[in-house]
Amino acid sequence: MKILVGIKRVVDYNVRIRVKSDGSGIETDGVKMSINPFDEIALEEALRTKEAGKADEVIVFSAGDDACQQQLRTGLAMGADRAVQIQCDQPLQPLTAARAMLALAQREEAGLVILGKQAIDDDNNQTPQMLAALWGRPQATFASSVDLQDGKARVVREVDAGLETIEVNLPAVISVDLRLNEPRFVKLPEIMKAKRKPLEVIGLEELGVSVENNLAVSDYTPPPTRSKGIVVDDTGQLVSELKNRGLI
Repeated sequence: MKILVGIKRVVDYNVRIRVKSDGSGIETDGVKMSINPFDEIALEEALRTKEAGKADEVIVFSAGDDACQQQLRTGLAMGADRAVQIQCDQPLQPLTAARAMLALAQREEAGLVILGKQAIDDDNNQTPQMLAALWGRPQATFASSVDLQDGKARVVREVDAGLETIEVNLPAVISVDLRLNEPRFVKLPEIMKAKRKPLEVIGLEELGVSVENNLAVSDYTPPPTRSKGIVVDDTGQLVSELKNRGLI
């Protein structure tokens, strides 16, 4: 069985985001980029599944320009067998990304697609669900535990009321949450070996997908600066201040 894992190149979560002076986007020059944290967890789960003898091959893929090859090589260094770059010069919106993933899943005859539940740059949380709908396959979102047995996936999901356990037939789409696992640390020898692993580059047009942008971002603005707090002497002053500010 082949497992496909999607990863996205994003600004590292430890970096403080800065908006460009003209409001046209986020500053990325000289900024550390990394694999989206949720996607890294997805890849770790796929690798553990293969190591348990429940999968034959792990394929990592990403959509973007050649810069995303850095993250694909990191995925290979973690243990993926091969990588696929879907060549495109602009960010893909969720529906277009889902269509590209569908074409790749069908091309590879994937038995399972594992994705992060969302990317930390746009926080859309839409692509896994869209992929499952387009593919006509079951989905298990927000996974905190995954167990594959007899052509089925038993998944524990994190929901508002607590935890929910469901079972879906494979092929399926699984999106993962933070508590699923702890991604492994990549060592230097694996990084060197990853340079010799296959990395295929294919265009969107080769997958029969065209770019469709149904959403346009007009401008970016940073959050307003918080005003300084004040120190009150007693409860009476606190209540008075809250009333003056219309909070009670």
